[in-house]
Amino acid sequence: MTAPIQRVVILGGGTAGWMTAAALSKALARTGATITLVESEEIGTVGVGEATIPTIHWFNSLVGLDEAKFMADTGATWKLGIEFRGWQGEGSAYFHPFGTYGAPGDATMAPQRLTRAWLAGDDARIEDYSLTTQIARRRAFAKPVGDLRSPLSTLGYAFHFDAMRYAAHLRSLAEGRGVVRHEGKVARVERDGESGHVTALVMERGETVPGELFVDCSGLRGLLIEQEMQAGYDDWSHWLPCDGAWAAPSAPEDAPTPYTQATAREAGWQWRIPLQHRVGNGYVFSSRFQSPEAARDLLVKAMASPPLAEPRLIRFKPGRRRRAWVGNVVAIGLSSGFIEPLESTSIHLIQTGIGKLLSLFPRADVDPMLAEQYNRLSVREIEEVRDFVILHYHLTSGRTESLWRHCQMMPIPETLAYKVEQFRRSARLMLTPDELFRDASWFAVMHGQGVRATDYTPLLDTMSDADNRQQLGQVRRMIAEAAARVPSLAR
Repeated sequence: MTAPIQRVVILGGGTAGWMTAAALSKALARTGATITLVESEEIGTVGVGEATIPTIHWFNSLVGLDEAKFMADTGATWKLGIEFRGWQGEGSAYFHPFGTYGAPGDATMAPQRLTRAWLAGDDARIEDYSLTTQIARRRAFAKPVGDLRSPLSTLGYAFHFDAMRYAAHLRSLAEGRGVVRHEGKVARVERDGESGHVTALVMERGETVPGELFVDCSGLRGLLIEQEMQAGYDDWSHWLPCDGAWAAPSAPEDAPTPYTQATAREAGWQWRIPLQHRVGNGYVFSSRFQSPEAARDLLVKAMASPPLAEPRLIRFKPGRRRRAWVGNVVAIGLSSGFIEPLESTSIHLIQTGIGKLLSLFPRADVDPMLAEQYNRLSVREIEEVRDFVILHYHLTSGRTESLWRHCQMMPIPETLAYKVEQFRRSARLMLTPDELFRDASWFAVMHGQGVRATDYTPLLDTMSDADNRQQLGQVRRMIAEAAARVPSLAR
């Protein structure tokens, strides 16, 4: 049996690097393995990922964060979902809530009940059947409860936070557990002549950082996974045409809005993310349809208040590494691929990359079968997320700008086309158990983007249209009464 790994090297800090360091330092605490994180203050990080989804609770619990301290240290605010403005034309809006629709315990059937009501001619408003949406609209907040009979059990929440502060918070935690930070730039990489494995990073100042397992958190450049291991890259810009973003902060709100806003614009979309100490603003755009200069001007003019700093341009290419694990190098974060900020999945993909690494953690010889399994799971996961994001771009109406006409006419992945057609014909969403976005998310975005089902499950035919209408009325009143009792976030 091969010896266990004794030296793990993480290349790159930022959110991905310090999330990895915090998780590995806890998981490997009793193994005797050392963890070294190599980063340079001269190399900037993207650092605009300020919105998360509810899976962040799993990671924060995994590394042992105290929620109150984490929120204070990172300027965090509550996030109950995302409001999409203008995606079906100017003046349109819909809400993607974190939480389920309908009564407690009825998450799967609620979309079916609403579909039946709409087909019967009722004008039921989808937002009236989501408690999460109702309290978000009231700028209130409550945490979900464990009592499955309570309407509060249908809630879900995540956070907005300062990604740079989050990385600093995790750095403090990781260094307290023995992680050693090594400052400097990598000059070259040493590799074993027989296996091709990376054996050490040689720094510009001449020192050597050896290891048996290397985690590449070097960002979009993929210094190890691509430049050394040549993992290959699948470019998805034919489906996701946006390739740049301007980001700028503005003054904080008196009472932070408990949701992200994503507003469709001429050649992309604008985000607005409220934190305790600022509002994060950005404009994701396609350089094929708008110049960077025009995109910058659009963002500044569209912001509710003037920028507090000069807008910063970020370039990216949507897609994924063909292999996120090659030899003894595992890519986590932007180095493994990037979709775009819509639906706030970047930090989630970091933590699931870490989760898979922990599940498949190798011995010193790094069995190739572990890498094979990691790559299979990674491909399936990021492609499912990709499809959900493409859905927003493709199924738009009421927008006639060149970008949106392109997205409306482009062929979409077969996996997404099947999901949309299945929903149209039966109001069903046949999801695998480990898909990130569940029934409520797909239902919210499908409905918000104008997809309407033409049938529903025959299991509901055991009741009349009148009985279905009555039951929905009871649910609507229950949700309204529960929302009225949730305290406001206003100061």
